[in-house]
Amino acid sequence: MGTLLLGHSDCLLHRNSPGHPERVERLVAVNAELEGDAFSGLVREEAPLVTDEAILRVHPEDYLRKLERDTPQEGLLPLDADTVLGPHTLVAARRAAGAIVRAVDQVMDGAVKNGFCAVRPPGHHAETSTPMGFCYLGTVVIGARHALDVHNLERVAIIDFDVHHGNGTQDLVWDDERILFASTHQMPLYPGSGAQNERGKHGQIVNAPLSAGAGGAQFRQVMEDVVLPAVDRHRPEMIFISAGFDAHRDDPLANLDLVEDDFAWATGRLCDLADRHCFGRVVSTLEGGYDLPALASSVGAHVKVLMERGDG
Repeated sequence: MGTLLLGHSDCLLHRNSPGHPERVERLVAVNAELEGDAFSGLVREEAPLVTDEAILRVHPEDYLRKLERDTPQEGLLPLDADTVLGPHTLVAARRAAGAIVRAVDQVMDGAVKNGFCAVRPPGHHAETSTPMGFCYLGTVVIGARHALDVHNLERVAIIDFDVHHGNGTQDLVWDDERILFASTHQMPLYPGSGAQNERGKHGQIVNAPLSAGAGGAQFRQVMEDVVLPAVDRHRPEMIFISAGFDAHRDDPLANLDLVEDDFAWATGRLCDLADRHCFGRVVSTLEGGYDLPALASSVGAHVKVLMERGDG
């Protein structure tokens, strides 16, 4: 069936302040990696713009309209200490969300088995009505709600192995018993959320914080002991991955000390659960990762596993 790769040049137009870690070069490095011979078998598509309807399943209309009104014609509008709104920011965010919606459609239609969205800006820090942490739209939740409300799935799971807790994803799904959200992340670290006692209205949120320097062995152990059993119990009909690679040992923003093999292992274990519960349906979207070589090689390791499973 294959693996779908979605992206768009609009995602290169969003700019942050000089020296900002979430820079255009991140996606340039990812795209260069995925142009290699090892990835020639990918099914490649350009990401469409997400519809307002898909966004409004997740965010209130007044939030979306405010982002539109505040978008400057030139320059950058600071929204918080590290999040700015530029002329092309919202278009890029709409492409990122459009990518995950298209991936869901293609996986559900049986055109491909799984998909990866090589997009920016990331999305997992965007709360219901608050952009933050380089994020503007709750991309992965937009995809999850599309799967539930348009394709009539009953249960989905979002697994987030970005080094920073996905506070936005947690906020957006807090009341939705259909969506399991499970996160591994470094703690204490930005944004300060993600304690084990944050469980959601229906107990469907599973936080598995790790201490600085935890390394691959502890990451794999908490996945095996906490995250994977929770996903298994939820019996999702599609698995979403918030694929942040800033837990890599070379990343400048944190220090969980993971390596490429850890991300590949986690991807494989999540694909095992997808094979068990949902015909292998996995949709992954890029979140963080700020050391360019580590980001590129980690994405490559992640996508190679998706391709292996997509062709199986």
